[in-house]
Amino acid sequence: MAHNHQTKQAGEASAGSSQASDKETIYTCPMHPEIEASGPGNCPICHMFLVPKADVASGSAHGSHAGHHHAPHGHGQSEHHTQPNAGAIAGAMYTCPMHPQIRQDHPGHCPICGMSLEAELPTLEEDENPELKDFRRRFWWSLPLTIIVVGLAMSMHFVHWFEGGTQSWVELILTTPVVLWAGWPFFVRGVHSIRNMSPNMWTLISLGTGAAYVYSIVATFAPHVFPAAFFDMGRVSVYFEAAAAIISLTLFGQMLELKARSQTSQAIKSLMGLAPKTARRINADGSEEDIPLAHVHMGDTLRVRPGEKVPVDGLVLEGSSAVDESMLTGEPLPVTKRAQDKLIGATQNTTGALVMRADKIGAATMLSQIVAMVAQAQRSRAPMQRMADSIAGYFVMAVVAAAIVTFFAWGFWGGTQGWVYGLINAVAVLIIACPCALGLATPMTVMVATGRAATQGILFKDAAAIENFHKINTLIVDKTGTLTEGRPRFDQVLVAPGFPEQEVLLLAASLDQGSEHPLAQAIVQKAKGEGLTLHPVENFDSITGMGAQGKVTGKQLLLGNTLLMSREKVDISALKPQAESLRAEGASVMYLAVDNALAGILSVTDPIKGSTAQALETLRHLGIQTIMATGDAVTTALAVGKKLGIEIVHGEVTPADKYALVEQYQREGKIVAMAGDGINDAPALAKADIGVAMGTGTDVAMNSASVTLVKGDLRSIGQARLLSDLTIKNMKQNLGFAFIYNACGIPLAAGVLYPWTGWLLSPLIAALAMSLSSVSVISNALRLRTMK
Repeated sequence: MAHNHQTKQAGEASAGSSQASDKETIYTCPMHPEIEASGPGNCPICHMFLVPKADVASGSAHGSHAGHHHAPHGHGQSEHHTQPNAGAIAGAMYTCPMHPQIRQDHPGHCPICGMSLEAELPTLEEDENPELKDFRRRFWWSLPLTIIVVGLAMSMHFVHWFEGGTQSWVELILTTPVVLWAGWPFFVRGVHSIRNMSPNMWTLISLGTGAAYVYSIVATFAPHVFPAAFFDMGRVSVYFEAAAAIISLTLFGQMLELKARSQTSQAIKSLMGLAPKTARRINADGSEEDIPLAHVHMGDTLRVRPGEKVPVDGLVLEGSSAVDESMLTGEPLPVTKRAQDKLIGATQNTTGALVMRADKIGAATMLSQIVAMVAQAQRSRAPMQRMADSIAGYFVMAVVAAAIVTFFAWGFWGGTQGWVYGLINAVAVLIIACPCALGLATPMTVMVATGRAATQGILFKDAAAIENFHKINTLIVDKTGTLTEGRPRFDQVLVAPGFPEQEVLLLAASLDQGSEHPLAQAIVQKAKGEGLTLHPVENFDSITGMGAQGKVTGKQLLLGNTLLMSREKVDISALKPQAESLRAEGASVMYLAVDNALAGILSVTDPIKGSTAQALETLRHLGIQTIMATGDAVTTALAVGKKLGIEIVHGEVTPADKYALVEQYQREGKIVAMAGDGINDAPALAKADIGVAMGTGTDVAMNSASVTLVKGDLRSIGQARLLSDLTIKNMKQNLGFAFIYNACGIPLAAGVLYPWTGWLLSPLIAALAMSLSSVSVISNALRLRTMK
């Protein structure tokens, strides 16, 4: 049972630490004050730069988020407050690539598979993997001894360097440092695997090398206890060279594997490196200063000069410029930004100058959320992995049983040298088996695929989303913000007799100032642009999928679609023909009722995104049927659907209707994806087999979805589908290789083919094959980084 170790929280320091010298500077994160370090660096949670704790306490940094941050406990795990080991990243949690449920606050080894634990989130400043450095040192220091031992053993048939018994002693002296020093970490992991009742690769390696080494020691010290069949060239056959070679080749394989595994986190490191280190703040007196990024507060006014990076998420207040967002959204062309446009932190300003307001900082920025989502997805488990896990649970014990059968089968039926062959073949069986190739088959692919997707502006919530995305054959899309730009422009007002046009606009805008819907914001902006002073609204209520209601200047107002008017029994016949005419042109029309009497209609136009037609054509080519479901009027929905070639269109649907629509197609056997960006889409996003949220939409939508498109571009769905197809193909290749490797390697090592081919597998070759099998799986996964 693994234990979830956590760092002590702020305020729980020991008495000794409280008496530390005042001169010692402690650094902390403004957003996560429980993170403490003795020097500058990045917060392992939100990646903000750490600042002196005194600055946070005095309020010079954004440190108002007091309280403790407790890492979640895994199932069945207990909490232990321990000080991190040397080399641990302050506040970081370490997990196993194969078993993400194993979490602790310091480096170590997985109690299930014995694999070295990795930080859940890497840091830009982290040094080379300490385990890689240790294994490299052990490998190079022991390699000369291994070469000499193997050379002596291989050459004794041609050159007699020593008398038979003397050579055994020489090999023993040379092999012992290799096995007991260089190979010590493997035996420690092997003992832990038995103690934890979780046999794994290290169980097999420690058993195989241990058996060869102990047998050879006995043969050297007490050769007289062996029968004559064991003697060859004046001594009992020993296998010191096999034990030494297995240790050296395993060290070499671990070095290759650790180096390859480190490359799978390059995508996260690249994203983390995008954030600028400073921002230029405009103070209240008009003066300007460059400040560390961690000192930016929400609401600060910042200047972004030509060629600089946007420091945090915010809103343009002044200026105009083209901003390159390709590093986060995958969009190759710079996007023009003007006043009131949103900016994404870490994107690159080009030629113009901008003045912006900081709206989101620290962990709330899109960059931090992207990093967190990618890290979460990389540590999740793909459904395809369950098959490998179920097999791996019995794999090691089956291999041990196969080794025992091999030993006795050769001993009884292998002739005069049968027991000698039995021992060496049993060792080969133990060594060649590689449960790690099975265990790494999908986690490595998932890590690389999620990182690659993030660079294209596609965020998968977990591995299941990647695996299931290639199965979808039906896509239900919302209209506003998904097919259209989501930035509606006010068109016109048509009034009923007795209501002035300006009054209708003023009342509608006053009511809508409390709504988050893009159509409502278009009306509010129009009224403000006309210089109208909005009235306060009382008892505001947003009626999801229909509109809104409230009281303004004592008048009860209703503003919404036909469904709302019908529910409240408002007669709209006087303006219905005009409304239908506007809708036929693709406009969204809202009715305004004052005290249950129709006052007028307001028309808003939301242009279709320039990329939508291309995206829909790509989806058709991939065999995905697209269906539109919108809360807008049926006439408007049909007009937009006709322009885009969407055959199935549903208009005036409520959130419950969208949910029912997803359910309906699922009952018909369809694998349904739902794409939307609003609160009203959240139930359907959660119900769909794959929920796709637009990054330009609401947080509720993104939290309900399993895939988020940072740019909110429908073309990314096609890209996500293609990436999913490549990922599944890569997973199957890895799993297929791992199964074939073990299915062929183990019988070959056991000598099953010997009667017909004369083939036997040396433990040296078995160790090399075992080491390279895991490396080949990781290398195959890394190909996803460059696939088109």
